[in-house]
Amino acid sequence: MIKLQNVEKIYRTSSIETLALNNINLNVKKGEFVSIMGPSGCGKSTLLNIIGLLDAPSKGIIELDGQKVETYHDKAIAPLRNKMLGFIFQSFHLINDLSVIDNVEIPLLYRSTTARQRRELAEEALEKVGLSNRMKHFPKQLSGGQKQRVAIARAIVGKPEIILADEPTGNLDSAMGNEIINILQSLNENGATIVMVTHDDAMAKRTHRLIRLFDGTQVL
Repeated sequence: MIKLQNVEKIYRTSSIETLALNNINLNVKKGEFVSIMGPSGCGKSTLLNIIGLLDAPSKGIIELDGQKVETYHDKAIAPLRNKMLGFIFQSFHLINDLSVIDNVEIPLLYRSTTARQRRELAEEALEKVGLSNRMKHFPKQLSGGQKQRVAIARAIVGKPEIILADEPTGNLDSAMGNEIINILQSLNENGATIVMVTHDDAMAKRTHRLIRLFDGTQVL
């Protein structure tokens, strides 16, 4: 499902060159739930951004569902990313002026779906995360855990094959964190492939496999 071969990422300025990822080789099978751990600045989020086609590698091969995508142009990447990938971020990235259900509908605006279809899919996604009774609320009226559940609903509304989660429990207390990991496990049990960056050993232990990074390099 996800395959990286000899992937490197180098950030350059006029005076500094930083090797963010060094010779990463990764193979995530369909239906796996994989966690990525490592100290701050070790390249975890960079790796997730490259898998999610939000950033391009400086070197190496990326395959998603058998397609080599590292050389795709933006016009080809955008529809592939919208169809295949769902993103969950630590800081939620909800739009405060939009209701919960309007936030969840956002990824569908880039597809050829009707307003009625968007609303039905958004309602279904919110039901999956237990927020059917908060559809008309606004983000400022929600707790942190509820905001993250809205973010998960937004990530799954388009029924992506792959969910990428960057510290999804990082801003939550342990009780809310457990709720979120329970939802992710349920999504995984229903077929989603999940790659999750986390700093929490307890959360990582609830996934199928752990990948550790240190200074941009896999720790074997």
